[in-house]
Amino acid sequence: MNDALLDRIFLQARTANGFTDKPVDADLLRQVYDLAKMGPTSMNTQPTRYVFLTTPEAKAKLMPALLPGNVDKTQSAPVTVIVATDTRFFENMPTIWHVEGAQANFENNATMAQATAKRNTTLGGAYFMMAARALGLDCGPMSGFDIGQVNQAFFADGRYQTDFLINLGYADASKTFARNRRLDFDEACQIL
Repeated sequence: MNDALLDRIFLQARTANGFTDKPVDADLLRQVYDLAKMGPTSMNTQPTRYVFLTTPEAKAKLMPALLPGNVDKTQSAPVTVIVATDTRFFENMPTIWHVEGAQANFENNATMAQATAKRNTTLGGAYFMMAARALGLDCGPMSGFDIGQVNQAFFADGRYQTDFLINLGYADASKTFARNRRLDFDEACQIL
């Protein structure tokens, strides 16, 4: 990995808090997904689902669920992604996992299925952001919203459950904050 890519994905990247009006093409969204889907999940469960809100009508359904501080940046984003969990992800296990019985293991253990889905959905969302950055997009992940309202507006049947949101596009640099301090290795890590 070269220094420019490390800068783009991690070292110089910032959370986007506003966006230019440059559109994001659907083909680029497909490319981001095709890269992100290659990230590992436990037992290859792949529970993450992505719903791309690209129209004013779709965004209007989302707006009532947002905290006030997230409205303007979401309205300015060409795309808002709902990162969601497929609560029945295990129905795909016979075609995505190499050992028989995985589907039944999850179907018969709701606690394990729920924990696996939640953890791996969040991983999928993180992979998605890294892939988006690698392909030139800027990301603004958010948790400042009413999950129940988003689920009701977009997933009324209950199969999918919202994890978090990502605003996606090309950052308006004038609205990007300076990087806040990160914890040093000794503050966050232990080697045992």
